[in-house]
Amino acid sequence: MTTPEPPFLTARWESLVLLNYPCAADHLQPLVPAGTTLDVWRGQALISLVGFLFADTRIKGVPIPFHRTFEEVNLRFYVRRAMPDGTDRRAVVFIRELVPRLAIAAVARLGYNEPYLAVPMAHRIALDPASGGLAEYFWRHRGASFSVGATASGPASPSAAGSEAEFITEHYWGYSRQRDGGTLEYQVEHPRWDVWNAAGSFRGPADLLYGEAFGQILASPPQSAFVAIGSPVVVHAGHRVAP
Repeated sequence: MTTPEPPFLTARWESLVLLNYPCAADHLQPLVPAGTTLDVWRGQALISLVGFLFADTRIKGVPIPFHRTFEEVNLRFYVRRAMPDGTDRRAVVFIRELVPRLAIAAVARLGYNEPYLAVPMAHRIALDPASGGLAEYFWRHRGASFSVGATASGPASPSAAGSEAEFITEHYWGYSRQRDGGTLEYQVEHPRWDVWNAAGSFRGPADLLYGEAFGQILASPPQSAFVAIGSPVVVHAGHRVAP
């Protein structure tokens, strides 16, 4: 009997803020990993700026001192991979990921070739599943200040089938382009999240982090904003996608 491969990472993802913006497919096609296709919601390609808190982080079951709880902010878009049995794996691809610890960024770059950058970060969270509240993430880069945050009210609830909230939050795979042009696939497990429709905003000179094209998109108000309480997550080791 084959022994199941242990997870690469376990943690809790807490107090997620997800701001969503329409994006021309031409901006994203050069970033789509080989073997996947761009995924759209109602014919529209989207990018999402996502802030959240990592908690109780463990690498292969081992807690790393001073690296168990930390912020992350990422910019991502959405792809699909068609499987031989006719199903699709709905997934995310990261454009940029920010964390406050150099060691975390280094492990992610080496293990997954993910576009991590270490920057000074902080957060402010006052969120309750029954009544809502706020979650906000702050960071600095090249002398500039940035923030992403949202406020919500009332109780969180499951996202409706076929809704934009479901499209944004229910992804259980990730793909990353490798240095040789290949593609790495990894599975992410978590229960379905309760979410709020929220009022959210991003502040900062986005072109410094994401380039001119994405900077112009992020300079406009988001099309939608969601907040999720989060849950425990399991991230499995990556495996090469066959050409």
